[in-house]
Amino acid sequence: MAGSTFGRHFTIQTWGESHGKAIGVVIDGCPAGLPLCEEDIQKQLDRRKPGQSKFATPRREADQVEILSGVFEGKTTGTPISLLVQNTSQRSHDYSEISTYYRPGHADFTFDEKYGFRDYRGGGRSSGRETIGRAAAGAVAKKILKQLGIDVMAYTKSIGPISIDMDHFDKAAITETPTGMPDLEAAKKAEAYLEACMKETDSAGGVVECTVVGCPAGIGEPVFDKLDAVLGKAVLSIGAVKAFEIGDGCSVARSKGSENNDAFRVKDGSVTKETNHAGGILGGISDGSPIILRAYIKPTPSIHRTQQTVNKAGQEISVNIKGRHDPIIVPRAVVVVESMTAIALLDLLLENMKSKMDYLERIYLA
Repeated sequence: MAGSTFGRHFTIQTWGESHGKAIGVVIDGCPAGLPLCEEDIQKQLDRRKPGQSKFATPRREADQVEILSGVFEGKTTGTPISLLVQNTSQRSHDYSEISTYYRPGHADFTFDEKYGFRDYRGGGRSSGRETIGRAAAGAVAKKILKQLGIDVMAYTKSIGPISIDMDHFDKAAITETPTGMPDLEAAKKAEAYLEACMKETDSAGGVVECTVVGCPAGIGEPVFDKLDAVLGKAVLSIGAVKAFEIGDGCSVARSKGSENNDAFRVKDGSVTKETNHAGGILGGISDGSPIILRAYIKPTPSIHRTQQTVNKAGQEISVNIKGRHDPIIVPRAVVVVESMTAIALLDLLLENMKSKMDYLERIYLA
């Protein structure tokens, strides 16, 4: 299977299946000398692990990370970092029935068409557990960015029809509420909405927003590796994400140029913008403003109600999917969107080191 590697300079390769023995990631290109321990990574993994609220799958996994290589005496060595998480709560018998048919909204049919074979136990590589490797690598990327003064923060912007009010923004609420919303009032409404969905044996979707503060101007390659294009690939590679926006996103199609353009100003001797409709990126290159992106996430396709599908014999059938599933993916996807944003940005920061002679001279002539 190709396509399990992301990045050119800070590269990650995730591996493992939902119901295999373990799952993990290999990180290459991490600079030597970064202080790193398992606790640094565990904090990120704890944000996405299952069984933490009634709105997450009841599958109980500690998701305990082990550093197998690339760290010595508490610091990265510059060699590949291998991270492993054991799977300890597989119930593969819950999935034996789906080996004969295609679940609506899942990758069962497309995997069979592509490979002629699929791991039906929880979806194999198409399972949400694949994102463990992304979250683990994201912890490393975020730590590097933090040392560079760059902060990456994601949160739930909306669940179903319930959206946050930015005037009520409370950063602490992101990790304190089961919805991942930074607005306690909206979080309560979203919880009531999700409870109604669960009573109807249905699921919900939503939007994750991510902001990057402190990114310098000049990051991104202006043709095929535009910053927004690379971020788009990173975020759209997350299984349940169906749409992606930067800045004003789709609403720019309804704007006029006079409304959408961000006026430039000089403040304290530096070029700034009055507004940020562009979301911090112009011409595929960061402009120094906060980067703002959004991921639109579909409802969980595994729902406990009768659905129509076909089996491998080509017969039309009705199914009731069994197993342990999230009624909503969005809250656990927050850290994954944050992680992929950090990984993509760090990769382009490393790429940018060769864009000017000044940068090379600072490194090699200092």
